[in-house]
Amino acid sequence: MDQKNQSLVTEFLLLGFGNLHNLRIVIFTFFLIIHIMALTSNIFVVVLVGVTQSLHSPMYFFLSQLSLSEILFTSNIVPNMLWLILVGEGRLSVSRCLSQFYLLSVPSIAQCFLLAAMSFDRYAAICRPLHYATIMTFSHQLQMVTSCWSLGFIFPLSVYIFLSKLEFCSYNTINHFFCDIAPLLRLSCSSTSSVELVTALVSYPVLLTPFMFILVTYISIIRTILNIPSSTGRHKAFSTCSSHLIIVCTYYGTLSSIYIVPPRENSINLNKGLSVLYTLVTPMFNPLIYSLRNQDIRRPIRKYVQILRLWHKS
Repeated sequence: MDQKNQSLVTEFLLLGFGNLHNLRIVIFTFFLIIHIMALTSNIFVVVLVGVTQSLHSPMYFFLSQLSLSEILFTSNIVPNMLWLILVGEGRLSVSRCLSQFYLLSVPSIAQCFLLAAMSFDRYAAICRPLHYATIMTFSHQLQMVTSCWSLGFIFPLSVYIFLSKLEFCSYNTINHFFCDIAPLLRLSCSSTSSVELVTALVSYPVLLTPFMFILVTYISIIRTILNIPSSTGRHKAFSTCSSHLIIVCTYYGTLSSIYIVPPRENSINLNKGLSVLYTLVTPMFNPLIYSLRNQDIRRPIRKYVQILRLWHKS
C-alpha cells in the first residue's frame, strides 16, 4: 500500500493481557502485591545501606545501585501494566511509547554494567585481598557507578533517536503490556534497517561485554578459591559470591530468553510471561536473595526490628 494513502499513527493500542474475565481482579491484586513488595524491598536496601555504617563497603554500595535500577525499571513498567489488567487495553501516544522504551532501557543497561562492577569487586576482594583497599577506594567506586549509569543513558539514546524518525501508518496495535522495540519495528511503515543496525551495534556489546567480563573474573575467582587450603576458607570466600552469581544467572537467563533466543510461532504469551518475570518477579527476588543469604544484611535488619519493637512497646 502506498504510504501517501495511509494515515500516520499518533497513538498505539496496547492489548496487555487481553480479556481476563473473572480473573482480572485476582491477577491485578496478585501483581500489585508483588510490585509493592519489590518496591519496598529495593527501597529498604537503598536506605539500609545508606544509614548502616557496617554496610558502607563497595559490595553493598553497588548493591544499593542495583536496587535503585530495579526501582526505576519497575516504576516505569508495572503501573501501566496494572492499569491494562484492569481496563483490558490502553492507549499511549507515539512519543510516550518511545519514551517508555528509552526509560526502561536506561536501568536495564546500567544493571548489566553494575553486575560487572560487582564481579570486579569480588575479584579484587578474593584474588587481590592485600591490594583491595587501594583498588576499591570510594573515589573508584563513584567512578565505576557513574560510568555504569552514564552508559545506561548514552547507549539507548542513539536507538531512541533513530526510532523517533520512524513513521507508523494505519496498524497501531501492540500485543504486549509495554512498548518494546520489536513490536515498534513491526508496526513501522518506513525503512527500519538503520534502527536495526544501530540496535545490533548497541545491544550486543551491552549484553555480551559485561557478561564476558563477569565470566572471566569468575574463572579467576574460582581458581583462587580452589587454591585456598582450608574448606572453611573456601566456603567463606564462595559465600560472598553466591548471591551475585544467582542474580547474574537469573538476570541474563531471563534477558536472553526474551531478546536473544529467536522467537517461535505462537510465542506471544510465552514472551509476556517471561516479561512479567523480568519486570515484576526478578526485582522482588534480588534484594531477598542478598538479605536471606548474607549475614551482614540480616544483622542490621534484626537490630532495626528490635528497635521498632521497643519503640512500639514504649
